[in-house]
Amino acid sequence: MRIIDAHHHVWDLSVRDQDWVTGPELAPLRRNFELDELAPQARAAGVDATVLVQTVTVAEETPEFLALAHGSDLVAGVVGWTDLTAPGVADTLAALRELPGGEHLVGIRHQVQGEPDTGWLLRPDVRRGLAAVAAAGLAYDLVVLPHQLPVAAAVAEQLPELTFVLDHLGKPPIADGTLQPWAADVRALAARPNTVCKLSGMVGEAGAGWTTEGLRPYADTVLDAFGPGRLMFGSDWPVCVLGASYGEVVDTAQRLTEGLSADERRQVFESTASRVYGIV
Repeated sequence: MRIIDAHHHVWDLSVRDQDWVTGPELAPLRRNFELDELAPQARAAGVDATVLVQTVTVAEETPEFLALAHGSDLVAGVVGWTDLTAPGVADTLAALRELPGGEHLVGIRHQVQGEPDTGWLLRPDVRRGLAAVAAAGLAYDLVVLPHQLPVAAAVAEQLPELTFVLDHLGKPPIADGTLQPWAADVRALAARPNTVCKLSGMVGEAGAGWTTEGLRPYADTVLDAFGPGRLMFGSDWPVCVLGASYGEVVDTAQRLTEGLSADERRQVFESTASRVYGIV
């Protein structure tokens, strides 16, 4: 079975700071994480291709990531960032496509989880930008907190032409062991046919002492809500190293999906990401 890791990051602190990496709990992330470190781990885990995802709201990062993909036999897609509220967002997306590696641009993401306005996704200027993303044939990655899921569902209903990709299951409170209201809200989002979900980020949300069985209720919820055909695996490397190695994350995802048929597992680990992000 071919495996696509649909969600990972890289950064070089000598190029720019990752200002979200603060406090003692995130201290292990305050170093460079580069493709040369990831590649052998991915190959050892049986991963054939990856999607590199933005980390900061800086316009220069996306061209850098496209250049990385251009020179890599591992990175097959880039989910970048651009200012969705800018009047010229459509022109910016077209210009990104013309850069070296521009053919690897598969999606756009914004750190909605950090927006103080709960309704940010529904603002007219943001919706105009999201429409431009759809018109460019790109997907939109949703990085939201649980309380933002209802707004995500509302904007997905308003823009049926755009595929919304929910990162990290919508960051459920795994460490607390609670399912509601997250489960109900994620099911409401999944009711929109233009939404998919990444089986990613669970180790980070679970915290120290996580177990596969502790993750299972959350994985089972999105498996049931979205179905394997709208679910894709992502490692969330290097954030995952706070609680697990790359290989452990891949192995855990395989154990969480062991009850699926071979075809359903292929959808989670390859076909959904291939279809949504246009990875061949």
